[in-house]
Amino acid sequence: MTLPLSHPALSATDPELAALVGAEEQLQADTLRLIPSENYVSQAVLEASGTVLQNKYSEGYAGRRYYEGQQNIDQVERLATDRAKALFGADHANVQPYSGSPANLAVYLAFAEPGDTVMGMALPMGGHLTHGWGVSATGKWFRGVQYGVRHDTGLIDFDEVRDLALKERPKLIFCGGTAVPRTIDFAAFGEIAREAGAVLVADVAHIAGLIAGGAHPSPVPHADVVSTTTHKTLRGPRGAMLMSREEHAKAIDKAVFPGLQGGPHNQTTAAIAVALHEAAQPSFRDYAHAVVANARALAEALLARGFELVSGGTDNHLILMDLTPKDVPGKVAAKALDRAGIVVNYNTVPYDPRKPFDPSGVRIGTPSLTSRGLTAAHMPTVAEWIDRGVTAARTSDEDALAAIRAEVADLMGAFPAPGLPTD
Repeated sequence: MTLPLSHPALSATDPELAALVGAEEQLQADTLRLIPSENYVSQAVLEASGTVLQNKYSEGYAGRRYYEGQQNIDQVERLATDRAKALFGADHANVQPYSGSPANLAVYLAFAEPGDTVMGMALPMGGHLTHGWGVSATGKWFRGVQYGVRHDTGLIDFDEVRDLALKERPKLIFCGGTAVPRTIDFAAFGEIAREAGAVLVADVAHIAGLIAGGAHPSPVPHADVVSTTTHKTLRGPRGAMLMSREEHAKAIDKAVFPGLQGGPHNQTTAAIAVALHEAAQPSFRDYAHAVVANARALAEALLARGFELVSGGTDNHLILMDLTPKDVPGKVAAKALDRAGIVVNYNTVPYDPRKPFDPSGVRIGTPSLTSRGLTAAHMPTVAEWIDRGVTAARTSDEDALAAIRAEVADLMGAFPAPGLPTD
């Protein structure tokens, strides 16, 4: 399916850039996007992202700006914060962070001093760079200690987490990550944080949409601070939010502005407000549960084809595969699958003997395909394509990859993606 031409002003002004945008639209339309941190936003979110709100500078917060002419901007930001609080049941929300990593940095600024001990899941075990990992500023400016998962189950051992927390007494404990396929026990983390005298930060960037849709437990009753991006499963623009208990509101707001950044991106704030409105609708609840159902069905189909999955499956949107038994490195498999029209990312697995840039695993997820309307009934076909693609990667069979790509494009044509031009 060839998409119609769009963006007439951009095409007239900068045809070279317009061609690249068009090529990306075509790529997103034709391929099966299985990267768990990607999704399709609605046309309404896209439109909000490109409004004249782009023209405004708005340092400060609603009612307390350093620029005049904020009559409309203040209402936009209040809409977003009020919707965030209502959707997640939080006391306080800040929608100004530019993205997830700056949002996490604001948490450090609010509650810790350089050199303090912080605790998070180790990056190779599924954590995030900003949870105190050594190559990140959070690991260079703070003393990071990490917990992991059990070698035999791929699950967090909370007795070990508690022992580590009581031994190290961190200022902050992060829970959540980027490759965690199982339900996060926020209550258990909350108990440990209280016993250790730490601030608990739940980083739900990957699962915020599942939480909003009731497909994953909420951290709000257990965590002092909740950090999240607004894209991924939440299907909003590339932005972030911090939510907290009321007692921490001033510290969080002061850390975001003026602590780390200047004026918020008002067009993004507007798009966040739209996404939060969409997430409050009954149809979004159906979508969130369908994401999980699709992931579980895909995991079962992959297990039936002999794939090894970290923790043996998934409770959420994400599946982490160890391709060691298939005798194919993750990077080789990911690049071959990309040629087959199946977009994934290579990823380390727990206790991976290979290097991060050439790991053993592949990370996949179901948010994007669910947004297109695919159901659990399609997941055996997706698993078959992945199986054939991994086999072709091992045997360097480019004809097989081309055949898969044609089949993928045919199915994608029957399920148009939200927000993309259509005939």
